[in-house]
Amino acid sequence: MSVRLSEFSQTVTVEGAFGVLAVAKQLAAGGKRIIELEIGDSPFPSPPQAKRAAIAAIEANQTRYCPAAGTPELRQAAADMVHGEFDLDVTVAHVAIGCGAKIFETLFCQAFLDPGDGVLVFGPYFPTYPPNIAARGARMVLADLKQENAFRPELAAVERFLNDDPRPKAIFLNSPHNPTGGVATEQDLRDLADLVRGRDVAVLSDEPYCHMVWQGRHHSLLAQPGMIEQCVAAYTFSKSYSMSGWRLGFAVASPRTAETLSRLANISISCVPPLVQAAGVAALREAGAERAWAMNEFRQKVTLLARGLNEIPGVKCLQPGGAFYVFPNVAAICNRLGLTSEGLAMYLLEGADDEVGVACLGGECFGRAGAGFIRFSCAEPNERLLEAIAFFRAAIDKSDRIANYLAVRPKYLLQQAYPT
Repeated sequence: MSVRLSEFSQTVTVEGAFGVLAVAKQLAAGGKRIIELEIGDSPFPSPPQAKRAAIAAIEANQTRYCPAAGTPELRQAAADMVHGEFDLDVTVAHVAIGCGAKIFETLFCQAFLDPGDGVLVFGPYFPTYPPNIAARGARMVLADLKQENAFRPELAAVERFLNDDPRPKAIFLNSPHNPTGGVATEQDLRDLADLVRGRDVAVLSDEPYCHMVWQGRHHSLLAQPGMIEQCVAAYTFSKSYSMSGWRLGFAVASPRTAETLSRLANISISCVPPLVQAAGVAALREAGAERAWAMNEFRQKVTLLARGLNEIPGVKCLQPGGAFYVFPNVAAICNRLGLTSEGLAMYLLEGADDEVGVACLGGECFGRAGAGFIRFSCAEPNERLLEAIAFFRAAIDKSDRIANYLAVRPKYLLQQAYPT
């Protein structure tokens, strides 16, 4: 007899990108050539300085437990980076080390949320937000980001949440934003800080794309007066330093909150391997030139992809303000073809051609506000991005193949037209 699983475990949703990745890999194993624009991973190698530091750490037997908060060297390097680049007046005591940035969603919820608490989340949202909130018995309150507002958070939604929700306790803020590429301005953050300052409301400022702001510079909510006491900012090495497989990140918060996050990390992950942390120190201290080169490459890729998509009839695509995704509005195409945006994405992968496919994500992967959009990652060589644009343009005119695909995948039939 199988033991009954918890209700929570049976309702957990995961990142749609990994599901599409699995389909793409299966098709590739069968001989189909796939242009992979679904996963948010850097195509570039990790910095050589990080690799050398990790090897040296192994040879020096830095392979045992270390403090749950992280090594003093990495915490200092992280504090120095955010101080020098984002104007944050922080010390080692403000920094907690974790396995990437995603772990801090879980730890933030454990630190601040109780059953019944309200959490404001801007949609489209990163798909691991809802299960982390649900795990604490808290309630997700959605506010839609709008393309006509450049996918920036609207302060009116924050005011409604604070004034109308019976138990407003937390806000999830992601800037630069995945999947839309929207960026909150410094004024947006100043206004947000003015609304929440002094309230019993915590903010998770999810900032993994902090070095991917394509106009101006990155601004953190932490830099606003008093916000260090109410905010946890999460950073990762995955994007800026092409170190996704190393699983390394850090959070910046008040010393009290940082110590709490570290205690919570201790009961789950124990600690991040010290050899991985040594690689992180080397990346922060020595790999600035490599980071700058990679960021410039990403800037060119998002510009190329957004410009090319906008030349396709029926596509409305903003030039992303940050991150390395392009999030075109394809509602008009979906309405014409009679399929959902998720269906359009899967058709490009599975049904448009027998020999080639383009892997991307339907906006539904990011909640209801993503419907009518698709997300392309830019993590492919430029010539393959151009090939993907041409493939997309041709694929949406293959009426017979679209009809055949919907005949075998009727779940992707569009039941109600998207607003355009």
